[in-house]
Amino acid sequence: MSNQISLTPRTIADKHLNKLEKNISIYRQCELLGISKSSAYYNPVPISPEDLDLMKRIDKIHTDFPTYGTRTMAAQLTLDVKYLVGRKRTGRLMESIGIEAIFPKPKLSLNTKLHPVFPYLLKDIPILKSNQVWSADITYIRMKYGFLYLVVFMDWYARYILSWKLSDSLRTDFCLEAADKALQINIPDIVNFDQGVQFTDEEMIALWESQNTKISMDHKGRCFDNIFTERFWRSLKYEEVYLRDYQTMQEANQSIGEYIEKYNTRRLHQSLGYKTPVQIYRQIN
Repeated sequence: MSNQISLTPRTIADKHLNKLEKNISIYRQCELLGISKSSAYYNPVPISPEDLDLMKRIDKIHTDFPTYGTRTMAAQLTLDVKYLVGRKRTGRLMESIGIEAIFPKPKLSLNTKLHPVFPYLLKDIPILKSNQVWSADITYIRMKYGFLYLVVFMDWYARYILSWKLSDSLRTDFCLEAADKALQINIPDIVNFDQGVQFTDEEMIALWESQNTKISMDHKGRCFDNIFTERFWRSLKYEEVYLRDYQTMQEANQSIGEYIEKYNTRRLHQSLGYKTPVQIYRQIN
């Protein structure tokens, strides 16, 4: 028997998509199953149980120490698992879950073309109102037998999660879907991204330019340029993800959706004067 496993969401997608009525489009089937459209065509690379365990450990270490590069991460992994984990292997696994090392490295991205880089616009700028600044970011979500990616759009002033989307690949479409959903709520003055290929994609850039929204981009390797989203990731991981072993993408989608709803409507923030994000975003007294 092979000692490698494929990602569960894709396997389940194949199984269920084949059972649905043929007169329903593939995209509609994906919507009914609660999976991303890319799931219908994405073929994941098999991953060994050992690598999967290391990826889960990397995610937790990165949540606690987001400035770790590959050298320190490899040293921490070696200490934790009691066998040598090389820097090159560590870098490959960090890359696969969307964690960027803070030193220059070879181009390993899905996109090898030059992409536009916008200046970081938020240094020393006071955030005084909702819809002044939004940000978007992607994080790795571990499952029992695989992993997913989660993108969120957040209003910085209110810490309000405007939209979110899970995917089993790092293709751009799930980020575009989340962006479209956020723009159904309002239009920001500025939107801040990292320099990942999902956010430098031509279609993504064109979407925000069509709304006359200024684009701001984090400096390479500067996770604290997007500090409010980083804090949300930490809350999500420790209050939701690390407490569960999601069996399927549908299960993760439902559980994370419930957490985000509670985060927006019930979780009090000291920095918001012990109010919830939705109260601040909608200015409910």
